[in-house]
Amino acid sequence: MTRDQPGILAADPAADGRSRAGDWEAAAAARVAAQVSAENFPVALRMLPRRYRLHLLAVYAYARTVDDTGDLAPAGERPRLLSALREDVTRLYAAAGSGTAEPQSPVVRGLARTVTECGVPMQLLLDLISANEQDQIVSRYETFDDLLAYCRLSANPVGRIVLHVFGCFNEDRARQSDLICTGLQLAEHWQDVAEDLRAGRIYLPAADMLRFGCTEQDLAPGPAPPQVRELMQFETGRARELLDAGAPLISGLPVVPRAAIAGYVAGGRAALTAIARADFDVLAATPRAGQGRTAAELIMAFARAR
Repeated sequence: MTRDQPGILAADPAADGRSRAGDWEAAAAARVAAQVSAENFPVALRMLPRRYRLHLLAVYAYARTVDDTGDLAPAGERPRLLSALREDVTRLYAAAGSGTAEPQSPVVRGLARTVTECGVPMQLLLDLISANEQDQIVSRYETFDDLLAYCRLSANPVGRIVLHVFGCFNEDRARQSDLICTGLQLAEHWQDVAEDLRAGRIYLPAADMLRFGCTEQDLAPGPAPPQVRELMQFETGRARELLDAGAPLISGLPVVPRAAIAGYVAGGRAALTAIARADFDVLAATPRAGQGRTAAELIMAFARAR
């Protein structure tokens, strides 16, 4: 459930230039359904028992829709559409067993069985919306700690939800999961520096850019200058340290969730290796890991259980 997966394209605006929430939701639901059958994340889920797979697909559809609403819906409509999703999540939890109105969003309605059977706390779903609301007003991060605070909203809730889905949540595991999820989010950001800049966002902390003598102009498309490569080597090292610090979570899990979490760790490590193999140039092209590299990382993570 990451930002590097293809997003839902924005629905066409209405004839008067305005986008209606119903139009967006209908288009979003259709495109998420298409993605579920096309992307690597759902394909990997086919190896899991059906009861887990269905819950994780419901979470995936919700998280993908929230992210795409924050990134790809018409800019002027995003705050309202995100607010509508927030109200729907609240409505979902209020409706459980009470007979009150159901959520309007199909992806939120699709979570009903998951939140009931897996005991997913409402705040985790709301935090994902908060991250996208933050993206509408914050486009730069001064320090690494500021960026970590953003990851606590945008990434860490996903790992905690996954632990609830597998029925193995506890606070110690959640802390390790947070390290993995933050490392994954950072790896994704470091792959997508050029793409994020085109969207008007820079996730590289300003303090780190200053330390390595980088300016925003240095992030322009084309071969990355030496100072950018040095910065990216530093930042990818940080992300790898986080992944490695959280990876012992794998060894303490039953076999099915162990395989799933090992897959997430492997994907993050493979992404960071791809950046290193590109000589830390994330501007000329987006470094992507091949399936072979990811598979090798998965085998190692599962075998070592870390």
